[in-house]
Amino acid sequence: MKVKILAKRYAEAFLEYARGDLGVDKIIDEFKSLKIVLSENPQLKEFFSNPEISFVDKCEVLDKVFKENFSGQMRHLLKLLLENNRIKYLSDICDYIRVTYSHGEALEGLLKSSYPLDLEVVREIKTKLENKLGRRINLFQELDGDLLGGVQVRIGNTIIDGSVRRRIDELRKKLLLTQVNENGN
Repeated sequence: MKVKILAKRYAEAFLEYARGDLGVDKIIDEFKSLKIVLSENPQLKEFFSNPEISFVDKCEVLDKVFKENFSGQMRHLLKLLLENNRIKYLSDICDYIRVTYSHGEALEGLLKSSYPLDLEVVREIKTKLENKLGRRINLFQELDGDLLGGVQVRIGNTIIDGSVRRRIDELRKKLLLTQVNENGN
C-alpha cells in the first residue's frame, strides 16, 4: 500500500510540475519509454540503486544516458528520486502514469438516470463535474428505473449519488435507528 501511495504522489506531483511545459501526452510517452529502457537495461536499475556509487556520479551518468531522449523535467524527477532514495519506486510511478493517464486527461464516467435527460441537463452535469475534478470527462448515459428519480454518476471508484432511491434508503435507515418511547414521541 505504501508503494502505491508514494508512486501516486510522485506521479501526480510530476504531472503538475511538467504539464505546462510538456503536455500530458508527452509525459505519458516519456514514462512509457522510460519503462522500456529500464526493462531492457536492468544494469541501469542496479547502478542507480547501488549505495556505493555517489549521487554526483549517478547524476552524471543519468544526464549522459537520458539527455537525448528525455526532457529536462524527466531527468530532474530521476535526480529527485535518486536524492531521496526513492529510485526503487520508479517502475511503480511509470505504471501509475500509464494506467491512470493512458487515455490522456479524460476520465470515463457513467451517468445513470431513471428517465432520459435533456441534452442541456447532461451538458450542465458534465461541465460541473469537469470543473470539480479539473479533468475532461467522457460521460456515457444509462437508464436505470431502480433509481426512481434523480441521477447517479460513477467515475472510476467514485460514485456521486443524487438519486431518490438513495434518499429513501437513508430515510429508512434513520427511521430504523430512531427509537420510539412508550408515549409515542
